Amino acid sequence: MEHDHGRGHLADEQRHSESGAVDGVVRDPVCGMTVDPQAGKPRAEHGGHVYHFCSQSCHNRFLKEPDAYLEATDPVCGMKVDRSTAKHFTRHEGKGYYFCSSGCQDKFEAKPETYLGARPAAEPMVVGTQYTCPMHPEIVRDKPGSCPICGMALEPMGVPTGDEGPNPELIDFTRRFWVSVVLSVPVFILAMGPMVGLPFREWIGERLAVWIEFALATPVVLWAALPFFRRGYESFVNKSPNMWTLIAIGVGAAYAYSVVATLFPGIFPHQFRGHGGTVPVYFEAAAVIVTLVFLGQVLELRARERTGSAIRALLDLAPKTARRIAEDGSEADFPLEDVQSGDRLRVRPGDSVPVDGTVLEGRSSVDESMISGEPLPVEKTEGDALTGGTLNKNGSLVMRAEKVGKDTMLSQIVEMVAKAQRSRAPIQGLADRVSYYFVPTVVLVAILAFIVWAIFGPEPSMTFAIVSAVSVLIIACPCALGLATPMSIMTATGRGAQAGVLIKDAEALERFAKVDTLIVDKTGTLTEGRPTLTDVVVAEGFREDELLGLAASLERGSEHPLAEAIVEGGEKRGASIVDATDFEAVTGKGVQGKVSGRSVALGNVAMMGDLGVATEAMKPHADELRSDGKTAMFVAVDGKLAGMVAVADPIKATTAAAIRALHESGLRIIMATGDNERTAMAVASRLGIDEMRADMLPESKKALIDELHAKGASVAMAGDGVNDAPALAAADVGIAMGTGADVAVESAGITLVKGDLNGIVRARTLAKATIRNIKQNLFFAFVYNALGVPVAAGVLYPVLGVLLSPMVAAAAMSLSSVSVIANSLRLRGLRLDTPHQPRTRERV
Repeated sequence: MEHDHGRGHLADEQRHSESGAVDGVVRDPVCGMTVDPQAGKPRAEHGGHVYHFCSQSCHNRFLKEPDAYLEATDPVCGMKVDRSTAKHFTRHEGKGYYFCSSGCQDKFEAKPETYLGARPAAEPMVVGTQYTCPMHPEIVRDKPGSCPICGMALEPMGVPTGDEGPNPELIDFTRRFWVSVVLSVPVFILAMGPMVGLPFREWIGERLAVWIEFALATPVVLWAALPFFRRGYESFVNKSPNMWTLIAIGVGAAYAYSVVATLFPGIFPHQFRGHGGTVPVYFEAAAVIVTLVFLGQVLELRARERTGSAIRALLDLAPKTARRIAEDGSEADFPLEDVQSGDRLRVRPGDSVPVDGTVLEGRSSVDESMISGEPLPVEKTEGDALTGGTLNKNGSLVMRAEKVGKDTMLSQIVEMVAKAQRSRAPIQGLADRVSYYFVPTVVLVAILAFIVWAIFGPEPSMTFAIVSAVSVLIIACPCALGLATPMSIMTATGRGAQAGVLIKDAEALERFAKVDTLIVDKTGTLTEGRPTLTDVVVAEGFREDELLGLAASLERGSEHPLAEAIVEGGEKRGASIVDATDFEAVTGKGVQGKVSGRSVALGNVAMMGDLGVATEAMKPHADELRSDGKTAMFVAVDGKLAGMVAVADPIKATTAAAIRALHESGLRIIMATGDNERTAMAVASRLGIDEMRADMLPESKKALIDELHAKGASVAMAGDGVNDAPALAAADVGIAMGTGADVAVESAGITLVKGDLNGIVRARTLAKATIRNIKQNLFFAFVYNALGVPVAAGVLYPVLGVLLSPMVAAAAMSLSSVSVIANSLRLRGLRLDTPHQPRTRERV
């Protein structure tokens, strides 16, 4: 007997052989359902065998790729099983599994996670995936790596599937970083300890200390730093000097010089000898530079990996399975990828719609806010369109699948987000721009120093020339370069979090400081995002509490969000709410029933007309309410108009002040919403918004951003819904309300925890201060070293007999790091409060 978890327990499974005998099982090799060969179902011949199918769609899938459905692997023992004759089969989470024996099936059903967890994880690189550089799209590779021009990590092309696995470069760099930390810290303490009075070097002796530094720094430079040397080499080959060029030269020169000084100290002139006659080495400089650069790279890669979670959040909106209705009326859950156009699917209450299609049977309300942003569900009946990923609120629907796979609206949204993220070039580091000029200059100075001292230097002139040239290369590699940007970003993100502003990466901060246009969504951004009872208008002869109690009692039997708003409003206002009887929902019109023996109806003009209730007396009130963006509903009691109730999505209390502050900061504000024009106009006019766009779909909002970009505008987008995700990703800066959908948060570079627009003003202040701080850090990272280059080249030697001491070089490197850290920490005290709100010390 077979346990098919997708269709329930089969009490009397039929067993048939190909000849019709009952000594075997005939199974559809595509979906796993058992098939009666004599029932006239579709069949196909392949490889000399006849295969039977439960439906035409399974038959068609088999013919397209027959080899994919011939055998399956037993997840318990790993044996191959013939899918068409497997006696042992079960479903788990919508997917079918085949077994060689009942023993394997029993083991799997007892603990399926044990055997599913043993399967290999998703490969980090999908076969056939190509990778490109966001800044240099002409670079295309078949595997992950770095751009040969700028050294950036390559991004995958195409639309992500959510199964790509972790970033292999992040895993590799994280491992190399921690190894570098463990080895670099003792090297740094041993080398720099004497400057702060630590006696370690004296205890073990100068010569032994040098050998210990050599042993600890060698793995860091020769193993951990290999990716840096590779990128530096590529920058030379491609004639595009960048930060990697500088790091490769500095680290390589420091290590090579130190190795020679350790192994052959006798070749150096006495001017270069220190205490005990030893030659100063730079092992700590090489190791620490590598470690700090790894720190910056790991932080950057983690931020970039988080952008991929926006795609995963979008993909999670679609259910993993769909309930397909077979030709004989039986129903079973199947993996979403097995759904074919034309399949009949069941969508139960609370389920997500699996694919795009049309309603064949049933009636329900569907939450389509992921597409339109409109908080009110849409009534669906026979013939209405359904969109995959939307949520069925109540009622069961039978639909026909029409657009599946990449053709669905959700897949198109995924593609838009993916393309927008790839097309938006990551921040062009100021370090690279400085390095573009600094690197050739340093190399030129080193060459000139070598030539000059080789010709005119004291004896031994060649040794003097080599040491001078290497000293220039060593001092030119700033130890703080790897900390300049990460330290500012880490401090700024911590300060922003205190004020409810979450920053995803440095790019968002840099771009937001330059934004001149802000696009805001309405629902959930300017407004609360959920319907609320706002008005109760009473006709003569009725009291407000009486009317509200009758309306709320009637609506308590409905699952519509408008009903929830009325019931909640009645409870807050102390209305008497009881259970209604004879409740009936009239699609597209309203609801009716009996409350305490009285006939009560609530709905639109059409419903009142059906009941013979005149509404002309309250028409002016209804028009006034609608002009304010509210939904007005008439209430009739015992065949007489009793009044109206109005529901609306209220504007947040902080929105008006925030809009004023944003205008004062020089931003032009555009409201783009999927809501209807009347409601949108009411909100826009009340808040003084510069421009309004209504009835906007996800692609419309993205098109608006493209239009503004074409006009030269720098655009920020603030939103909170799934429908905002493509626009958030396409904008120069995406700002998500933390109270909204997860996918909006993941698509945005900035998230406001409380969904308060005042946070945008705080974020702008933080952005400008952070970029200014990064520029200052880069100055500190370069200035000491730049000043030391001429001294290292020996310009003071002919006049003062002064050469660059190793201690001075070490002090310059340390001082630059201390300056960078201290300057970054100043951001912790940055005031972010707007002029329109009191200063708060609250931590979010």
